[in-house]
Amino acid sequence: MEIHKLVDKAFKRDLSDPSALDDAFDTLRLLEPENFSLAHEKNKEVRRLSAKYAAERTDMKMFELNKRALLFDAPYDFDAAIRYAEWDREPKKKFYMPRRKQLLPVVQAMQRLSERKIRILGVMAPPGVGKTTIELMFMVMEGLKNPDLSILMGSHSNSFLRGAYEEVGRMLDPKGEYLWKDIFPAVQVVKTNAQDMRIDLGKRKRFETFEFSSIGSGNAGKVRASNLLVADDLVPDIESAMSKERMDKLWQQYYTDLMQRMIGDCVQLLVQTPWTLHDPIDRLELTHTDDPQAEFIHLPALDENDESNFDYPYGLGFTTEFYRNQRDIMDDASWRALYMTQPIEREGQLYNEDELRRYFEIPDRKPDAILFVCDTKDKGTDYCVMPICYQYGNDFYCEDVVCDNSNPEIVEARLVSKLLQHKAQMGQFESNSAGGKVAEKVQKEVKEAGGIAKITTKYTTSNKETRIIVNSPWLKEHVLFKDNSVIKKDKEYRRMLNFLCGYTMAGKNKHDDVPDAWSLFAEYVQQLEGNKIEVFHRPY
Repeated sequence: MEIHKLVDKAFKRDLSDPSALDDAFDTLRLLEPENFSLAHEKNKEVRRLSAKYAAERTDMKMFELNKRALLFDAPYDFDAAIRYAEWDREPKKKFYMPRRKQLLPVVQAMQRLSERKIRILGVMAPPGVGKTTIELMFMVMEGLKNPDLSILMGSHSNSFLRGAYEEVGRMLDPKGEYLWKDIFPAVQVVKTNAQDMRIDLGKRKRFETFEFSSIGSGNAGKVRASNLLVADDLVPDIESAMSKERMDKLWQQYYTDLMQRMIGDCVQLLVQTPWTLHDPIDRLELTHTDDPQAEFIHLPALDENDESNFDYPYGLGFTTEFYRNQRDIMDDASWRALYMTQPIEREGQLYNEDELRRYFEIPDRKPDAILFVCDTKDKGTDYCVMPICYQYGNDFYCEDVVCDNSNPEIVEARLVSKLLQHKAQMGQFESNSAGGKVAEKVQKEVKEAGGIAKITTKYTTSNKETRIIVNSPWLKEHVLFKDNSVIKKDKEYRRMLNFLCGYTMAGKNKHDDVPDAWSLFAEYVQQLEGNKIEVFHRPY
């Protein structure tokens, strides 16, 4: 019988039966030489079902089948490889499974790097969440797959590299707790050199499979990267990050000491805290913004709901309370870089969260006016931003905001809802692009719903960056924002503040919609004040 028909027949049986699912798995082993991709695609079903029934029934046959199905994929799939390699470890001691939900995007990106679908991968995450360990596991996987090629790892610290060298050696130990030997049984360690931090797999060669060398140590002729170049934590400390001269020197060292050691089909993996726009990982991200073969992953400490992204099981991660406490005691720029993966140039940061005026409650009286502006969504990942402010004299309390990049229909409905909710009175929509049509539609729906908001439009021709900068002093003096203790779970308000304080004058900005909207608000209010009509008695 043709193998494809055999597979189809096997998968039509009752696969809740361990014997039937085992038979189906055996057909995939026969199919693999003929149709590799289909065999491993259908194996995902075997893995899913065996895991499901093993958990539901405590079925040891399904449990063992799940292990064999993982091993079938492991030599080619990084996610499966890590799960199998840690199979015999106690659940609380396993690294990957408790962290898999958060680290899976990184693992999938590393898979693309391995398959050469991308050439550069940058990973930015807070300290202690597992980014270096997953990086070392990837190095082990790649070294075992291609033992004749060399992997070069560089860092600012020799002691850090010593620890990485020892951890890779521990993972490769055939008598240790990892099962890499099952995945690649034909590959063994043939030489180690603790002094120079070298590990060689397969046949002995001049440039070993794993090489560890600190940046700035003069690597010409000593090391080579023919498989993978890994750079972890190249910036030694915040003092170095704050010096552009030192960052320029570091970039030159990265290029000469590490990148020039790359040959052949070598790819780059960088793992780092993004301290400054001038450090290597941020320079690469800025220069490869539109490069489809480069990916840069940002894993911030807190999500858009201000909750921890890394509260792992078994007490392994970091709670929301821990991260919020860190935010409270750190300066804004350091918090953003170290924990939120947002490099900020201190000398270029336009709005520092610590210098913004804050409030707990609005004054206990009727506001003079309820005003708003709206910078409408243009395209792609742009945000529609509409702050709503209650005016008391010369102060404007930002009581609510729309900061949303959802589909236009959803956003427009939310604009109407917010204007009605706050009984907003006057405001302006930017009419560039589709803004004029959005304003017309929102005005019509507000009026039909009984709202009182009067919307005007303005086509802006001034330079956006200039407008943002020149209006910042007015904003700092006249606008009050809710205190962090009041914001709590208001994810949009928190997002708005993050984007506002994340704006820098020293480099490119991914999100400038929020500071742009506030610059429009400043101009709108000042225009209203300039057009005030004073009523006075005739002198005759």
